[in-house]
Amino acid sequence: MARKKTNRVILENLTVIDAGAKGKAVAKAEDGRVVFINNAIPGDVVDVQTTKKRKAYFEGNAISFSKLSDKRVEPTCEHFGTCGGCKWQNMGYEHQLFYKQKEVENNLKRLGKVELPEVSPILGSADQYFYRNKMEFSFSDSKWLTLDQIKSDVIVENKNALGFHIPGMWDKILDLNKCHLQRDPSNAIRDFVKAEAEKLDIPFFNTRNQTGVLRTLMIRTSTTGEVMVLLQFFKEDKTKREALLNAIAEKFPDVTSLLYVINGKGNDTIYDQEVLVHSGKDHIFEEMEGLTFKINAKSFYQTNSEQAFELYKVTRDFAGLNGDELIFDLYTGTGTIAQFVAKNAKKVIGVEAVPDAITAAKENAERNGITNCEFYVGDMKKVFNEQFIAKHGMADVVITDPPRDGMHAYVVAQLINLAPQKIVYVSCNSATQARDLSLLDSLYKVTKVQPVDMFPQTHHVENVVLLEKRNV
Repeated sequence: MARKKTNRVILENLTVIDAGAKGKAVAKAEDGRVVFINNAIPGDVVDVQTTKKRKAYFEGNAISFSKLSDKRVEPTCEHFGTCGGCKWQNMGYEHQLFYKQKEVENNLKRLGKVELPEVSPILGSADQYFYRNKMEFSFSDSKWLTLDQIKSDVIVENKNALGFHIPGMWDKILDLNKCHLQRDPSNAIRDFVKAEAEKLDIPFFNTRNQTGVLRTLMIRTSTTGEVMVLLQFFKEDKTKREALLNAIAEKFPDVTSLLYVINGKGNDTIYDQEVLVHSGKDHIFEEMEGLTFKINAKSFYQTNSEQAFELYKVTRDFAGLNGDELIFDLYTGTGTIAQFVAKNAKKVIGVEAVPDAITAAKENAERNGITNCEFYVGDMKKVFNEQFIAKHGMADVVITDPPRDGMHAYVVAQLINLAPQKIVYVSCNSATQARDLSLLDSLYKVTKVQPVDMFPQTHHVENVVLLEKRNV
């Protein structure tokens, strides 16, 4: 039964049957079309107000619930439903893992259309909250007001906010009270910085008008106990900047790296900006199985340190090394996987497009006393060619950990030309991984599949696949 309302369709009494891509719930309309729902979970029975209508599907929001799923749990965070960062907080963790595993299997079977072994049960995260080692918060002088605030008669005079962008609204920031993603002292630092900035009368940024001073706050923590804090300013006000940074240093003596950036450009990315040290070092260290990794403000490092360790152990286990192998580590980043497997290999060659990442990889290898790793800068589809293979030799094992878009078709073609005995494919997007496995299927058989949950309370899932050369 459907009725019209303000030119949008209301679909009534839909049973949510699945959790789909991007964390959306899935139901079916009477006409057979799929309905993607933003705010429901499998087992709910709902009425849906559509927001988008296409030939094959609808998108929409649940506006009433006639039955609540038994998979539901009470969300831990007070900001759930507004923030948009932890969309599955209202679903029990065992059910989150079920749907993540299902997504991996469906993508590999339906998109990849490759023969699969039995997929190993997903590795859940020991920590379901406070697991991230890096958080970035934005300042705003025009915070997002909730419906309750808008409807009330109370005039909100202080519109300063320090928190997250509201989904789909680039200029609105949700002011956070407590975030459950990063362990202490993250919340305490954020709350103190906001209060101290207001006490010092430092204007918060206005993205639309490009006015104000304070832009972003980044906090990085590590398993070694070190803490990095970086404040980004739109323009310099030396007296107030130093007063704020000094207050942070005094209040939080455990902050080992206190940094700042003066960024007057239109966007707040810091990768083309000079990072300046107020006090402490310009880096912190992360530790994994006796290896140390230097992390600066611009470094990429897996944001769930403890679960990254599990991911890398799976990768090394799948490679099945005996100490005699030459390994190519494609998309090596800062060389963490390369160094993690190096003690079990003869030699590891890492390739990455970002020069700073390769500089860090070389520094880390030297610090860790690893002498059998070499790292090279370059665009993978240009560098990974016949000349590269002629120079470095025929790899026995290739480890590849590409970005969400997967591997370029040329890189896949080069892998087929190289024809190593094994390929270990680490992916943060099983859909593009499935596409690449299909391209490799003529020469390689998938022999192991291990999903790994790096991001509890979200729909994201990592997946590791072992490909072994067919006997042809």
